[in-house]
Amino acid sequence: MRIFRPRNLNLNKLMNTKKLIVFLLWAFLPMVIVGLVMHFSGASAVGLQEEPSTIDPLAAIKGLLFSAGAMLIPLLAVIFTQLIFKEPVLKNLGISEMMQSAIVSMPEGIGVWGIIAITTVSGLISGITINAVFAFGEEIAWRGFLMKEFKGKKFLLAAQWIGIIWGLWHTPIILNGHNYPQHPMAGVFMMVVFCLLLTPMLMYFRQKSGSVIVPAIMHGTFNAVVGISAAVVTPANDLLYGGAGLAGFIVLLMMDVCLYLYDRYFSKERVFASVL
Repeated sequence: MRIFRPRNLNLNKLMNTKKLIVFLLWAFLPMVIVGLVMHFSGASAVGLQEEPSTIDPLAAIKGLLFSAGAMLIPLLAVIFTQLIFKEPVLKNLGISEMMQSAIVSMPEGIGVWGIIAITTVSGLISGITINAVFAFGEEIAWRGFLMKEFKGKKFLLAAQWIGIIWGLWHTPIILNGHNYPQHPMAGVFMMVVFCLLLTPMLMYFRQKSGSVIVPAIMHGTFNAVVGISAAVVTPANDLLYGGAGLAGFIVLLMMDVCLYLYDRYFSKERVFASVL
């Protein structure tokens, strides 16, 4: 009896399997430890989905510190993996330009629209500064190290694997309430879908720019402004609204389709053909 084995799922043909395993161990095991420490220390990863009066300030601060610190784990995983395999640390991973700080005057305003304006502007500023620094800790792994390992492979196939790995990596903090405090178990699946939809876009601009700093800025800015919807939408089901909910999925899918159509029919480059 012949056993069907999808050829496109053979990781041995995609990249150095031993190197991938080492990287995943360094990336996932510390994340599991972070999740356990968060759970037993009483830290809360609950975000803007909850009413302010129900949030324990100390637990929220702990959760913020753990979540921000966790973003640097992939960077350390890349460094350790490169050292173990005796390869130049951070070489050929897309580090080719410097981030610049933006000076923007904060708008004055009172009420919902004033809050939205202030949040948007401050989000854009933090997105290219402090948030980009922490996002770089992830992007050097997902859009730097892994893209280098998938070099020459089909773009969307690489995006599929990178998106799944990236999404599953979030599991420990998702189970602690990050992004989906009302549905932590279902949130694990939702986070994988979210990362699958966001990955092609980040990979596209990483490849077009030749720098991992670009997706780091995009990632940092997204993290900074994703909570704006909470200012105008009454919190209901965290699986439905927001950037990491169903509403966000629809927007990301539309953007992915637009990028694909642009790349296929209008761009001189064929980014979606393969990973360069």
